[in-house]
Amino acid sequence: MPHYTARHIISISSLALAGFGGAYLWQQRQQQRNYFQSQSSSPVPPKLSPPKSASNMASITTPFQTLFAVPMHCQSCVDNVSSALYKLPGITKVEANLKDQLLTIEGTAAPSAIVDTIQTTGRDAILRGSGTSNGAAVSILETYHKPTLDAITPAPGASDRMVRGLARMVQVNDSTTLVDLTLRGIAPGTYRATIREFGDLARGVESAGPVWSGTATLTADTKAHVSDPTAPRGVLGTVEINKNGHGSVFLSHPFQIWEVIGHAFAVAPLSVDESKGGALENDENTVVGVIARSAGVWDNDKTVCSCTGKTLWEERKDEVNKGML
Repeated sequence: MPHYTARHIISISSLALAGFGGAYLWQQRQQQRNYFQSQSSSPVPPKLSPPKSASNMASITTPFQTLFAVPMHCQSCVDNVSSALYKLPGITKVEANLKDQLLTIEGTAAPSAIVDTIQTTGRDAILRGSGTSNGAAVSILETYHKPTLDAITPAPGASDRMVRGLARMVQVNDSTTLVDLTLRGIAPGTYRATIREFGDLARGVESAGPVWSGTATLTADTKAHVSDPTAPRGVLGTVEINKNGHGSVFLSHPFQIWEVIGHAFAVAPLSVDESKGGALENDENTVVGVIARSAGVWDNDKTVCSCTGKTLWEERKDEVNKGML
């Protein structure tokens, strides 16, 4: 069983940015990070430019459904967005609800690539749900490097978040989950993405435990797709970070969403070889977050956050200002 308490098991509403948490997630994360708080008055670093579309894609063959909120005011808006999306490889169906300003999309394209494509039309997009009920999850990835945190204690009203990435997960069948990983603001190089044994982030990645073994929850359906049942199932794959500090990858891996809820998701330099006794540390290029449930398609019909009273677009603006992708 993963090492976490009830406060670690959270269901993210996707009210702001693809299942991003609201005030309650922010409070939970702050509790976990008390170990790292400082009194420095250094300014918040400048906002990074948006990441590019995912270029390192696995061979995804199982289609899935996603639901996006997109500002559309007329049929011309619908046609413009739909035309752009159909040019994206993997998109098979786009349905628009102009009244509710929603787009339902089917295919094998990564949600991050869909958002990037919609933004090329001059509009923003919020992922409201993906996959089926209880079949989607998200992890907000942050650095727990203490000198970095000391350097960014915010001015009043600002945020001290050091968000460096997002991992969106959607289960497409009884044995396979797709992982859409996007990162920015870390040094160029090759990084390894893993799921950790615990969800305890009291000391960042250092308290998240070893790579998740997954042996206790291995089902017959999933086992048939695992090449080595004795190897840790938490090793997901690698992602390349370019010279601008951006990187993305779309991975397919044999696990089910329920197995990983409450565990930590970590991305660290490939040079750290845990198989040879290496250990992850809270350096400036290692990021980690707790995996939490997010909404499936049509699971989330909220337009106003119950925590803040803000609309989803006001929440979106606030989250982007805090460093969200």
